[in-house]
Amino acid sequence: VQLQASGGGLVQAGGSLKLSCVVSGLTFSNLNMGWFRQAPGKERDFVARITWSGISTVNADSAKGRFTVSRDNAKNTVFLQMNSLNVEDTAVYYCAAGPALSGSYSNWGQGTLVTVSS
Repeated sequence: VQLQASGGGLVQAGGSLKLSCVVSGLTFSNLNMGWFRQAPGKERDFVARITWSGISTVNADSAKGRFTVSRDNAKNTVFLQMNSLNVEDTAVYYCAAGPALSGSYSNWGQGTLVTVSS
């Protein structure tokens, strides 16, 4: 099982990035997928999720109106489109996968670093 996140990088405040996470070794269409992030010195926080059936949710406090989560089952890939980035979005972003009928995540990717400069 492998979750390979990519798309991070350095971006100026107000800019956009699109993260991708490719899943292998699991039946992607049966998975709930989540995005989390961990800023330096802070705990890992929930960012967004999309269920196996395509129902999406984003963190109302930090991501609503700016971030969008989507999935492409044909490509075994989940995306996180991030717009209007600010310095507080600087973090390592992780994707996670969990079984369709579970509320938890059992597999995690290695993370991709997003750095937003002012």
